[in-house]
Amino acid sequence: MFRMTIGFMLAIFLAGQVSASDIRRVVTGPDAKDSKSAAIMDGRIAIAPLANDLGSANLWVTSGLPIIPSKGDTRDKSVGVSPPENGTQFGVVEFAPFNADRPTPPIWHRTRTVDYVVVLAGEIDLMLEDSMVHLKAGDTVVQQATNHAWVNHGKETCRLGFVLMDAKMP
Repeated sequence: MFRMTIGFMLAIFLAGQVSASDIRRVVTGPDAKDSKSAAIMDGRIAIAPLANDLGSANLWVTSGLPIIPSKGDTRDKSVGVSPPENGTQFGVVEFAPFNADRPTPPIWHRTRTVDYVVVLAGEIDLMLEDSMVHLKAGDTVVQQATNHAWVNHGKETCRLGFVLMDAKMP
């Protein structure tokens, strides 16, 4: 299983400026005063650069079932690409366009998860062992613990939103 550490995410704020790679995260929960629903967290999270023209941000992590709502931030509980055992991981990954002058091989990997993926912006190719699926903004994927890779052959950065859920291998 391919594992890449992305739990080192840091919130980067540039004197009030928001970069195109920041994402707003709103977390709801009961307020401290009278337990009415409230936005208990509302802020921008930076997409941190990773190897091979990738960027990533964990937005929320859970570590068991049933899920227990948290009053504190859980995004730093990431243990790598996969969520904790019986847990989930919600985040964003950005893929820069393929650079023919500086080609990097696709990162083939198989995680022990069922993943819900939404293409939020741009286009991307989902590479499978015997085929390739072209995806555009608004398209969705249910990835069930299969070997795969992502390659952006488009002209703009592709942003994927994902929820990874721990699963038992078939």
